[in-house]
Amino acid sequence: TGLTTGQRVVTVQKGPLYRVKGSHVTLWCKVSGYQGPAEQNFQWSIYLPSAPEREVQIVSTMDPSFPYAIYTQRVRSRGIFVERLQGDAVLLHITELQDRDAGQYECHTPNTDERYFGSYSAKTNLSVIPDTLSASMAPQALTLTEGDAVELTCEVSKSTAQHTHLSVGWYLLQGAGERHAKEVLTLSKDFILKPGPSYEQRFLEGDVRLSKVGNTTYKLFIGGVKPSDQGQLYCEAAEWIEDPDETWKDISHKETERTSLAVVSQGRDLSVDIAAAESSLSEGDTLQLNCLVGAQKRSSRHFKVIWLFDSVEVARVDPHGVLIWKGDYEERAKLGLLRAFKPSNTVYVLIIYEVGLKDKGTYQCSVSEMKTPGDLHSIQTNVSSGIQVNVKPIGHHMHLSVSTSTPRVRVGDPLSLRCEVQGASGPVSLRWWHLPPQHPGHRVLVATMERDGTLSLGSAYQDGRARGSLRLEKESSGTFTLVIPSTLDEDDGGQYRCEATQWARGRNWTEKGEAAVTVSSMGLGLHATLRSRIATVRYRQSFELVCQVNASYTLEEMPASVRWLFQPSPPTGPSHELVRVFPSGSVVWGRTQPHFQGKAQLGKDGTSFRLHIHGALPANEGTYQCEVEVWRRNVLPRGQPAASTESNAVGIKVVLPESKLQVAATDSSVEIASGNTAIECRIVFAPNNSQFAVTWYLLPPLAAATPLQIVRASYSSILEYGSEFSSPAQKSRFLSQRVSSNIFQLQILSANHGDWGRYYCVVEEWLWLVDGWYKLGEGTSGRTTLKFKLPGEQLQMEETNHSTSAREGEEATLPCRLQGARLPGTQLSATWFQVQGSGRASALLTLRPDGTVEYPQERLAGRLYLRRPSAGDFSLTLSSVERGDAGAYYCQLQEWQQQSKEKDWALRASARSGYTQLTTIPPESTVLSRICSSPSLLNFILYLPLVLILLLALAVFCWCCKFRK
Repeated sequence: TGLTTGQRVVTVQKGPLYRVKGSHVTLWCKVSGYQGPAEQNFQWSIYLPSAPEREVQIVSTMDPSFPYAIYTQRVRSRGIFVERLQGDAVLLHITELQDRDAGQYECHTPNTDERYFGSYSAKTNLSVIPDTLSASMAPQALTLTEGDAVELTCEVSKSTAQHTHLSVGWYLLQGAGERHAKEVLTLSKDFILKPGPSYEQRFLEGDVRLSKVGNTTYKLFIGGVKPSDQGQLYCEAAEWIEDPDETWKDISHKETERTSLAVVSQGRDLSVDIAAAESSLSEGDTLQLNCLVGAQKRSSRHFKVIWLFDSVEVARVDPHGVLIWKGDYEERAKLGLLRAFKPSNTVYVLIIYEVGLKDKGTYQCSVSEMKTPGDLHSIQTNVSSGIQVNVKPIGHHMHLSVSTSTPRVRVGDPLSLRCEVQGASGPVSLRWWHLPPQHPGHRVLVATMERDGTLSLGSAYQDGRARGSLRLEKESSGTFTLVIPSTLDEDDGGQYRCEATQWARGRNWTEKGEAAVTVSSMGLGLHATLRSRIATVRYRQSFELVCQVNASYTLEEMPASVRWLFQPSPPTGPSHELVRVFPSGSVVWGRTQPHFQGKAQLGKDGTSFRLHIHGALPANEGTYQCEVEVWRRNVLPRGQPAASTESNAVGIKVVLPESKLQVAATDSSVEIASGNTAIECRIVFAPNNSQFAVTWYLLPPLAAATPLQIVRASYSSILEYGSEFSSPAQKSRFLSQRVSSNIFQLQILSANHGDWGRYYCVVEEWLWLVDGWYKLGEGTSGRTTLKFKLPGEQLQMEETNHSTSAREGEEATLPCRLQGARLPGTQLSATWFQVQGSGRASALLTLRPDGTVEYPQERLAGRLYLRRPSAGDFSLTLSSVERGDAGAYYCQLQEWQQQSKEKDWALRASARSGYTQLTTIPPESTVLSRICSSPSLLNFILYLPLVLILLLALAVFCWCCKFRK
């Protein structure tokens, strides 16, 4: 309602719809009121219950790359496809409905109109319900005479939660092709009996009926079968549900096993056949022959049967059942070695016990029909074809051979062993043994087949969960096959022995044979290699990673899972799991990198796993790896895998768009006397959609000084000061401003000589790229030198650099002297600076023109003294030298003049000294060090031995003079 002529309308099958898991489902969609070509395009998507707001693309009539990764394989294999009914109507086919297909489906038609007008999509809900329908009928092989009655029973049940109806019908398959079944009789979903065309008249006559007994039992009755009823009869049940558009849809079908019906006409045809339980015997065995009589109305007819051996009569049974033996057979019958009897009017049996070589030959049976039991002449006679019976003498040599079609397998592969017995003249029993190589002389029973065919498994092989269900089969009279579905481990290798025992006349013979099998671990040789054709991709360019798995065994049939790992650049910790693909084909996406899910497409080709990333973003830059796990064949992929491997890492670099930024790089200078100043940073060229961050730096006057960060203004105008400029006083003096679209300025308020140096800026270009801001590049400006110029003549000072040293704890004097006289009526001020390790100078002491002294660093107030300021000597004395006092120092002298008492002082001239490098010496720690550091004391110690020698000589001389007297 509310639509006008020419307005586009998209209509989809009305929901909610309920469909059975595993069934083939279709959804129709059509468009009307459109403009443009007669053939419109359609796109199908789904909104899953787990994420009802997120569209998941399934299939498109126009774009092969439209499906998301979760549906790509099913679309390629036509498990999901779109059938075009006409130009503006389609059917969506899901050939095998899965639980994950439940959700809200959207049909969208891309616009072909001149303007948007109308609806372009429509939605419907689909729910997936379990298939609970079951139908069963016991299979039979019936041979009936024309006119006999037959009754078949079919059990049908369901347990669907929704309201549904059942239909139950019988069908007849005839001919070798068995493609087209004839409908016999059906009870429809509306509880109406409907016969097939061939049975309509017989249904009206009551000869064909269908009845329901209880809740689940349905019976078909055919009163008088005809030759046309011959064939395969089966029961088919269907479950129906009413859709919202009030139409009924069959959502599940089940067929039963078939009953074979043979109908014999009521003519006088007589058929005779002969069969033997075993035609190849050994001496002493028992021979049983069956003569089978085929005729209509057999119970009311009379037959005479004659047994023949090599065309010679052995015995006969007359219509009354009287048995007559012929020749030597009468004596053998008396000994209990022969027996003949009539189990029914259609089956006659001849048994010869303890056959001998003389019983080897051709046997037949002749059947004659008599009108009455006493008639001498038959109505008709038929003789069976001959059956050849072979009797071998006891003791015939038996031969045995053992082989395997699986000599070398991997863990989880099946083993197939064959034991062929030739020349056996009696029943044979069989035993299979495993001889593990790790336990020499030890054997393990695998399986046994007795003479009567009874099977039993060894204790180690009875648990089918370990190796699967073992099979020991007798393919022919002398060929036995043993199949182990799944080898457990390497210990299943080794020799397998077959023992065949022949039994005859209370004696037995045993033959043995062996075959060797090697079972290798799956883990050996498993290797994964990850590669990409391109390691560096441009922004928005797609790239693909291929994980190639190789092994020394066949991988195609083994359950395998692949896990894709990603480590962002720079690394943020352990690798993140992007996605995992399980052996069942289900896909689970990781949560740490959600942006990959909508951009990644998964694929598999043999043993190659592919990860395709559409439209690379900077967030996709990093290293990728794949991890592959393999389970054993024929074993459900649960628990620990049999083998796993991790590939090499492949780095992917995403190149951002090239930066077009250009910054003026010409050097310049700014000269001021005092007050405020500004340093300019100019952008020569930059794109209009870029944002900029600017960082200001200062290069102090020292040649080896390190650039100091003053302040950084981010692209969002957030200021960040460097450590040397982080105090409140410095923040208030240095300000970064953007004065126009391409000019930034560093404002320096109340500039002083401590601000002397070269300034420059670094400009960064930032651009918004889908998921965030990214830096494309940067440019550095030229250097701007800040100088100070005064109106008067400059003061004269010594500008030569000096160096001096002082021991810690002592004092040091740093020179600063005025050369020449100052102007009359002027006063001098002096400021001492220390250059920090960063190259930035900090003021230590300031002498004002009025004679007052200021200490910017109060902790140094008691250690700093000026020598003789009144005489022009402003040398600085630093007492109690500390290790941290080492460094470069200089002084700044300024000449001031006061015009009058009311006016402020005016700066007339200025001068700056050279640098004095102070080196500190650790204090003495021993007497020796004090001696070595004192020249007078050192000289005294050196001359002490000479003085002692002179004194000794003088004492000897005096003693000698006294002795002479």
